[in-house]
Amino acid sequence: MNDYNDYFNEVIQAHLAIEHWFAQGGDKSALNALLARFSAQFSMVSPAGKGLDFDALSALFRMAGGKKPGFRIELGELQGIARHDGGATVSYREWQSDASGLQTDRRSTVVFEKLASGKVIWRHLQETLCD
Repeated sequence: MNDYNDYFNEVIQAHLAIEHWFAQGGDKSALNALLARFSAQFSMVSPAGKGLDFDALSALFRMAGGKKPGFRIELGELQGIARHDGGATVSYREWQSDASGLQTDRRSTVVFEKLASGKVIWRHLQETLCD
């Protein structure tokens, strides 16, 4: 049986942390805790097709802290795609909204690494906007 619960839980917990950071911000320790969820080799393809690395993600989070009042993320359709000794790949659907009326719908696929300690970290993320 392929148990993806550790990975699904990380998707949920990371998005709660992102939601809180974007909506309310926080101190440097909160930002550091958020960034610790991501591999130093992290890569991402944004919904607009732009490539980001860990440094670009860090800059984005630093800039966005507390800048999106009412920011909310809803998750659904979590699915396991593949597991291997060093991690897993999962997909999920993400609906974002904020107090300005912005609403987005995206499908995402994430590649996770599982460290020897058991900690799950984000290695690669692909996001695609839905119509």
